Amino acid sequence: MSSAENIETSKKRVLSIQSHVVHGYVGNKSATFPLQVLGFEVDAINSVQFSNHTGYDVVKGQVLQEKELADLFDGLEKNGLLDCYSHLLTGYIGNASFLRQVSKIVAKLRATNPNILYVCDPVMGDNGQMYVPKELLPIYRDEIIPLADILTPNQYEVELLTEKTISNENDIWESVKWFHNRGIDTVVISSSDLGKPGELRAFLSKRNGPRFALNIPKQGTNISFTGTGDLFASLFLAHSYKASDDQLGTALERTIASLQAVIKRTINSMSADVIEKKRKLTSFDCELKLIQSKCEIENPVVKLHAEKIK
Repeated sequence: MSSAENIETSKKRVLSIQSHVVHGYVGNKSATFPLQVLGFEVDAINSVQFSNHTGYDVVKGQVLQEKELADLFDGLEKNGLLDCYSHLLTGYIGNASFLRQVSKIVAKLRATNPNILYVCDPVMGDNGQMYVPKELLPIYRDEIIPLADILTPNQYEVELLTEKTISNENDIWESVKWFHNRGIDTVVISSSDLGKPGELRAFLSKRNGPRFALNIPKQGTNISFTGTGDLFASLFLAHSYKASDDQLGTALERTIASLQAVIKRTINSMSADVIEKKRKLTSFDCELKLIQSKCEIENPVVKLHAEKIK
C-alpha cells in the first residue's frame, strides 16, 4: 500500500453502535468485517451483548443502558478521539434511553468534525413485525431520523416511520420525499415487495439529485437470513463514501453484488440433508458466511444494474 493510500485509509474510521452476538453474524459482527475488508477502521460500541441472535430458541445476555453508552463515549471524548471518525453508523438498539443518547453523541461528533457522515439503519422490524419496543418508534421518527445523512430502512420500517402503507412505486417516492423534507440527504430502501414475482426491489434517492431502483432476485425459497440489513448498511457506507451523485447507482450495485454473493455462498454451504429437506432448517444453518466471502466483499462482481429513474 502506498503512503497516499495509508493516509486515505487513516481518514476512514467508523464508530459503529449496534448489537453484538458471541455466535453468528448480526449487528456489529455483520458490519465490522466487511468495513475492514473495504479499508475502514471500525470502533464498535455494542448496544446489546447476546449469546446469539433472537431467532434461536434461547438467548442470553445483556442490554446496555444510557449510562453505559455515555461512559464509553466519554472515554473516547476525554482522550481526544472524536475527530478521528469519518462516519457514525447505528443499527439495532434495544431500549429508549440508549437510543436518546445517540442524539447527544451525534451532536458532540459534529461539533468536533462537521463533515462526519451519520449512516442510520433504523432497525425496528421486518415482514410486518416489530422486534424492538414500540416506544423506540417515535424517538426514531422525531429525534434520530432528522440527524441522519444516509438512511437505510426496509419497506416495513419506512411504513412505520412515515405512517403510510406502501402499495406501489409512487408510494415509495412519496415516502422518500417525506424523509428528504426532514433533512436526510440520501435514502436507500434496502428491500421492498414491489419487484416482479421472485424479486425484491431496492430504491435510492439523493435529495435534489438522481433516483435509482434495482431488482434483486430472491435466493433460497422461504429462507430468512438474519444480519443482511446490517451487512447492507455497512457495504453501502463503504461504497458510497466520496461517491458523486451519479456514482450512487454504482454504489448500490456493488452493495447488492456483495450481499447476493454472501447469501449464495451461505446457501451453497448448507448440508445435503437440509437442501433435500430431510432436516428442518435451523438458525445455525442460516448464519451468513462472511469470512468465506472475503473476495466477493472486497471485489464485488456486478451482475444486477441499477435503473436511473426520471
